[in-house]
Amino acid sequence: MATQKLASLFFLQQIIHVLFILHLANADQGLKLGFYQKMCPDAEAITRKITHQHISRAPTLAAPLLRMHFHDCFIRGCDGSVLLNSTKNNQAEKDAFANLSLRGYQVIDAVKSALENMCPGVVSCADILALVTRDAVSMIKGPFWEVPTGRRDGRESVASETRDLPPPFGNITLLKQKFAAKGLSVKDLVVLAVHLSLFFFFLTGGHTIGTSHCSSFETRLYNFTGKGDTDPTLDPNYVVHLKRKCQPGDTTTLVDMDPGSFRTFDGDYYTLVAKRRGLFQSDAALLDDTETKSYVKLQANTYGSTFAKDFAESMVNMGKIGVLTGKAGEIRKHCAFVN
Repeated sequence: MATQKLASLFFLQQIIHVLFILHLANADQGLKLGFYQKMCPDAEAITRKITHQHISRAPTLAAPLLRMHFHDCFIRGCDGSVLLNSTKNNQAEKDAFANLSLRGYQVIDAVKSALENMCPGVVSCADILALVTRDAVSMIKGPFWEVPTGRRDGRESVASETRDLPPPFGNITLLKQKFAAKGLSVKDLVVLAVHLSLFFFFLTGGHTIGTSHCSSFETRLYNFTGKGDTDPTLDPNYVVHLKRKCQPGDTTTLVDMDPGSFRTFDGDYYTLVAKRRGLFQSDAALLDDTETKSYVKLQANTYGSTFAKDFAESMVNMGKIGVLTGKAGEIRKHCAFVN
């Protein structure tokens, strides 16, 4: 009897898993290029113009916006839930510890305000975030990709659900599981792998347009196993260099993630990872798996020959996670509040 119950439970779990994967596969059926062409034909042009105004003044906003889109899609799907404010009775994703370093909400709000004036109740906040991210990355010489639109906005945002974000100190097995659960491939993982401290969550590619505080990787330099040691996966010569910049307890000094190009977008970071000079543990984790290591080596040996194309493809894949379309959800009037 016990064996039969276990078998039935296992079978039920398999059915649920298959149905979830089918849901992910079909969730984007309502998305298409040029979704707003008839309802709000200038929507993408207006978004691009306003994004350019902000990024031209503050190019470092590109990385946080990239992170924001990633965090939105990994929690409840790409439904704009990360944009919602907390209420008296609910702490929203925005105020979760993992999201406290996100910036750029003013860009989303500026675009939304302009679009509401022109096409009230038409363009979703979820789509605005996807479009702004694409435009911000392309404006700092990153790849450009076509963004299928038609997402609708979610009505819920729960801070505790951010625990589903891929952990910054996770091993490669756990990272692969997290990405697979969202319908993303191993290739998507190595292109979009989240890795950093609890204070900063960047994408692997996004590392090339950012800096990090010493505190984000201090443990790797001074107390990796709790015995005052250094992470053996770090290049010893690089450790010496980092220790000159970062003293124990330093919470203010910033270090370039990709020295020489931290304000631009390129594939050079893979060269550093291949040389064991990635700042974060999850960078090192990419070398612990045959598939991910192969991709890192390919980009390092070919100077990022396919990185821009791969990144664009993976961003499209990520942008389809768990989207609301049709009559699901709503079109918010203000991105920080449900209607």
